[in-house]
Amino acid sequence: MKRGRRRSSVWDSFEQMGDFVRCIKCDAKLKYCGGTTTMIHHVAKHQASTTPPRDEKPPASQVQSILEESAAQPEAPESSLAASSTTEPGAESREKKRPRRSSVWDVFVKVDNEVHCTICNTKLKYMSSTTNMIYHIKNKHLNAAPDDDKTQVDEISHTEVTGLICRMIEKDLLPISMVDGDGFRELLSYIVRNYKTPSAADITHSIEAHFQDKVDALRARLGSVEMVALTTDCWTALPAERYLTVSCSFITEDWQGESAVLQTHRISDGHTTTDSFTERLLDTVETWGIAGKVTACVHNNTQSILPVHACSRVTWNSVNCFASTLQLAVNDGLSDDLLSVVVAAGKLVKHFNHNSLASKALELKQAQMLLPQHKLIQSSKARWDTICDMFERLLEQRWAIKAVLSDRMVTNRQEALTLEIEDDYWQIIENFTPVLATLKWATTVMSAETEVSISNIYPITFSLLQTHLVAKEHDVEQVSEFKFKVRESLRKCMEVDSNDLASKPALIASMLDPRHKHLSFLTPMGRLAAKVKLHEMVSKTDVITTIVGAKVEKEETLVTPAVSQVAMPPQKGGDTKNTMMLLLGDNYSSSYATDSEAQVDYYLRDISPSLDINPLDWWRVNGPRFPCLAPLARHYLCIPGVSVPSLFSAAGQTFARMRTRLSPEHADMMIFLNKNV
Repeated sequence: MKRGRRRSSVWDSFEQMGDFVRCIKCDAKLKYCGGTTTMIHHVAKHQASTTPPRDEKPPASQVQSILEESAAQPEAPESSLAASSTTEPGAESREKKRPRRSSVWDVFVKVDNEVHCTICNTKLKYMSSTTNMIYHIKNKHLNAAPDDDKTQVDEISHTEVTGLICRMIEKDLLPISMVDGDGFRELLSYIVRNYKTPSAADITHSIEAHFQDKVDALRARLGSVEMVALTTDCWTALPAERYLTVSCSFITEDWQGESAVLQTHRISDGHTTTDSFTERLLDTVETWGIAGKVTACVHNNTQSILPVHACSRVTWNSVNCFASTLQLAVNDGLSDDLLSVVVAAGKLVKHFNHNSLASKALELKQAQMLLPQHKLIQSSKARWDTICDMFERLLEQRWAIKAVLSDRMVTNRQEALTLEIEDDYWQIIENFTPVLATLKWATTVMSAETEVSISNIYPITFSLLQTHLVAKEHDVEQVSEFKFKVRESLRKCMEVDSNDLASKPALIASMLDPRHKHLSFLTPMGRLAAKVKLHEMVSKTDVITTIVGAKVEKEETLVTPAVSQVAMPPQKGGDTKNTMMLLLGDNYSSSYATDSEAQVDYYLRDISPSLDINPLDWWRVNGPRFPCLAPLARHYLCIPGVSVPSLFSAAGQTFARMRTRLSPEHADMMIFLNKNV
């Protein structure tokens, strides 16, 4: 008890015994947490004949019953009249209107704009509500909370717990039927007091409602954008069931890049055709009301989503996923000699990862040689970039590995002969790893979700072809052969020698990316063809009004003073001007320098920003200077350079057996909610 505070008379009926108090009259033991509320409740419930102490407030339920009795009985007993005469007039009416006092105030004390817990001295901000105090008591001092407040805590949290269960299922793609599991229900009943776990049907209804809300919000969002780009991802859940997930990307009016999953189609015929993919893709476009807004579709080029003879309803460009293109090129470059090195390295790594004695010995050697305490990495057949990770770790731990293999207390002679990597293999690994690392960096840059990626495709492709994949004098024969094969495969797949290169969406995006607009990786003839193409595209757009055109002309004169558009003093008469127009024609001075064409020239001559800037940030600032180019930039820079990573591929997450019972509609809902969190 605090110093200076009057001692409660309830202590006349109780004595303290450590963390408990014992009732003197009935010998009952109660847990003591610093307050007298539980003791008052005990006296009122089990010792009804005993009058509550005058210095203590009776329980709120008892106050309510007293008020109800006084309202039902107009003539009160003399004892009640005597008691009421001691109070000031109007006190009874005020007490009737007074709201019920929460017993959390037996644990908390209000100090200015804060409340302090008398048990643990925690300070909370007071916002005219007891909710945060109830949560504090629930999490820290549940045994100290009276029964009525425990019930209030449970009622408040039950709805939130159900919502969190739905969010967990959506976020982690868990099977809905997990809520029917005995272990899950036992866990929740232990954590949340009096919580009734909802059934799978209730959770399904909640997820369906959340899905509809998300769909309505995204549909309204897509209605306000001008152009979108689609990406497709094909994946397999069961041998006879394939899925097609369609996503979209777009750039908002304030130059923010966004993406969302639109729809997932189940294709269970076992022998999917190109036409079936195309029809489902077109169905998604119609369903979401984005027909006429699609600028391109990015897909894995190992699957012909849109054939050459596609129906006339397909009006957008088809773009191959750069990551899958690079995957094919790497596979083409891996010769039998390189694959044998990969197999030998994988066998060695598997030995150390599965043999506990060898693993412990490797850790000891790492400590003795002052090497990083890293485990070896096993490569995956589904991902070529893991070969690079495996080789880098082997090179880092090479001498520790050799020391373990030469220790006959750990590795016998026969195992050492089988596992030891020959010196020429080590030389190939050392020479091959930097090449793989460069290709891995290219994939990492292209797979970034928060940056513009399509405009990087051709700059990175030409950099690989002209620099990183060129054979060097110190390259071993196998690596030189790998570089040559990858270069030829990339050159063919990316059509770098095509006469129609300037019309490729990826190259147009490079021109509209201020970092790459100079196209220095192309030949002079290639740059000229790309510039002519950009002029042609801009001339077809009719987005400049007379007012905007006048404003742009003024701004362009300031940006590019080299252009001879110096303002001259006004002529005293208009006859001279009209005569010159009759003699030379209206188009004499504007046959080339029209508004749209001048903007292209000004844009290409403007200073390029550094490579570390986000091109969308640049267009947000400079878009008003180039109103003819800004819409094109928004249309082309929204196209991703890679398709959506596989949701349930062999290298990633796979459908659990419990989740295969989902209907196609519910599978679509789960993926939609998971990817659009």
